Amino acid sequence: MKIIVFGATGNMGRRVLAQGVRMGHEMTAFVRSPEKLHEQQGDQIAERVKVIGQDIIDPDSVFAALAHQDVAVLAAGHAGQGEEFVGIVDNIVSQCERQPLFSGRVWMMGGAGLLDIPHTDLIGNDLPGFPPAFQYHNRNLERLRRTGLDWSVMCPGTMVEAKADAPQVHMRVTTEILPLALPETIRELSEAELAGLLFSRLQELDVSYEDVANCMLNHLELAGPYKGKRLGLAYRNEEPVR
Repeated sequence: MKIIVFGATGNMGRRVLAQGVRMGHEMTAFVRSPEKLHEQQGDQIAERVKVIGQDIIDPDSVFAALAHQDVAVLAAGHAGQGEEFVGIVDNIVSQCERQPLFSGRVWMMGGAGLLDIPHTDLIGNDLPGFPPAFQYHNRNLERLRRTGLDWSVMCPGTMVEAKADAPQVHMRVTTEILPLALPETIRELSEAELAGLLFSRLQELDVSYEDVANCMLNHLELAGPYKGKRLGLAYRNEEPVR
């Protein structure tokens, strides 16, 4: 498939780019600094990637870059950028909508705080103690919900470097809800108590960048099982790899 990665020199984007090349996809990197991409990836990867060094906020540049692409991976920006982050996502989504030569599959990076907490009608980002900047992830999700595009939001916990000598573990993938086993009694907790419980268990949501990238790259089809869904990831030995 033809895949464009926005933010292809970031922690997540560079892994999606490299893994996509290894899997045989036609990869395009939309970046501010082509030089940085070459430094990160080396010639073996960089020479097999189409590189577009343009301004991600410029509608015309993004519109042109999306032509003939099958999938767009939105890995650019971060919540700490505030309104700029929202503007980046809105511009890319808007150009995906406008570009008639774009096939329509979008993966966006979010975070575990976007997922529903089991047995409640709450999400982590709305609880006390969660960084206020995470509300910008909420706004990006709402932007996707207003589009007719075929989208999914990846919502991992803390992403870590993969260890070369680590034993193989199995991945649990959930849709819409946190991949944590929580008792129904959490309904009785106050929002502050619930936030404290989640903070105490955040380490259970640690996943590697590489496994997050692979999950997205293994689900690129239109109208697939994750269309219009938020995905959570966790490691669990009894669950099959997906």
